[in-house]
Order: sequence, then structure tokens, then C-alpha cells
Amino acid sequence: MKAIHTRGGKALVVGITGAPGAGKSTLTNKITCELVARRKSVGVVSIDPSSPFLGGALLGDRIRMSEVSNLDGVFVRSMATRGALGGLSQTTSDIVKIMDAFGKDIVLIETVGVGQDEVDVINAADIVLVVCVPGMGDGIQAIKAGIMEIANIFVVNKADREDADQVVVDIQTMLDMSSHSDSQKTPIFKTVALTGDGVNDLVDSLLDDFKSSRKKSEALEERVKEEIYCLVEKEVARHIRAKLNKNGKFETVVKEVISRQRDPYSVVEDMVVDLINP
Repeated sequence: MKAIHTRGGKALVVGITGAPGAGKSTLTNKITCELVARRKSVGVVSIDPSSPFLGGALLGDRIRMSEVSNLDGVFVRSMATRGALGGLSQTTSDIVKIMDAFGKDIVLIETVGVGQDEVDVINAADIVLVVCVPGMGDGIQAIKAGIMEIANIFVVNKADREDADQVVVDIQTMLDMSSHSDSQKTPIFKTVALTGDGVNDLVDSLLDDFKSSRKKSEALEERVKEEIYCLVEKEVARHIRAKLNKNGKFETVVKEVISRQRDPYSVVEDMVVDLINP
């Protein structure tokens, strides 16, 4: 990862997120086909949930993406969350950087089906598509914080359903309530991923943002800061775990907590003091 860092930064990274059943995989499939038709080289990272009991994952996206996985210029990488929260795997950003380094024009990240506060994709993507569908709750869902606040583009999929227009109205109402009058409006597209209806206009918007997204230096700076914070936390955690398990005292402390001789909060306070002042 150190070696390829200077070769990255060229690809447009698009996050595709939304609730389970929103049609993200089918939409990702159609977007990829449209991009290939426009002579773009595409990388796709598809995230599937891991079992909380056995740790395995179905990786069903390998089946859903079969239409595009053999197209020239397309590389599909399915991966499991492996217990990570937020809709991504812990190594998603690294996979995206590798695809960027070996020359992909656009990298699509399809998150696992997410809830209202699983928004890690914003730290990995230049543009975030939030996919909504009719029939998944009342209009108040569109006003709730979290996932609805991270969208650069809203996509109302399965727009052939009769209540699709109401979803558009609900999203527009939310945007009107939360945006300043002089701020740029977040676009809303209606698609039918099964037939490809509306995908052409959506891809037009993505390609229009291909260069303009590079100008969002403030957002990029925040993403890099967050990446460095995460890397520091992971490295520090690795050293702490190794040190705690080195002398065997950790097992004794665990038994003391189990037997109620000590509480875990005081234990942690003592450990932190020992780590800071060895």
C-alpha cells in the first residue's frame, strides 16, 4: 500500500448505499454496463454481510454481477464485512486504492444493506448515491438523520411502482428543510434497475462530476484526516493487545472482573496509566 500511494488519486470513487432490498446490486450492474458502453474502465467492490455466528458470507454479488464481470475493462471484487460495522469491510479503502493504481477510471463501491447511521462509505467515496425505494416506510423516514445526510445524489429505484413519486416528494421536502437557499441542490433520479430506465441520465450526472469532484478539497482533506486517524487507532490497538497479552497479567484481570473482585472501568483506567507511564 505504501508503494502504490503515488500512483493513485485518479479514479472517481462512487459509493452506492441504501437499505437492504433497494436494488443496489442490480443498479450497480446497470451503471457498470453503461460506463463500459462509454469506454470507461470500471472497478466494482461489492460488500456482503458476514454471519455473526460462523463468520462466513454468501457473496451473492458474484452471482448478481455475472453479467458484467466478464466485460473488457471490468474487475469485480466481492468481499465480506468480517464483522465490521458501517456498511463496508475494513479493507475496502485499500482495495479501492489498488483498483485506482492499476488504472480504473471509476470504482463503484456497493455497500452491504445499511441502516440510518451506517455511513462509512462517505470516508471512502468521492460521490455517494443513496438508493431509496417505494414501500419501505412512511415519509418521515426521509427526514431522519444519518444516511440521508450523506447523499450527493439520491436515486429512487423501482420507480415503476405507483408511490415512487411520493418518495421523490418526501426527499425533496427533506432537502428543502435542510438546505440553504443558495446551496447546490442534491439531484434526485428515478430508475428502474431491472430494465435500465433512468440509468443513462444517472451516469451522465456521475460523469459530469468526474472533474468537479476533484475540486472538493475540503471534503478530501476530511477524508484523509479520518483515514489517518483510523490507521493510527488500528496500529495502537495492535500494540496494546500485544503488550497486554505478553506477561499473562491480562488473563488474571479478566478473572477478577468475572468474579466481581474488580470492575472493568477501573481496570481500564489502571491499564491506560501503565501504558502511558510504563
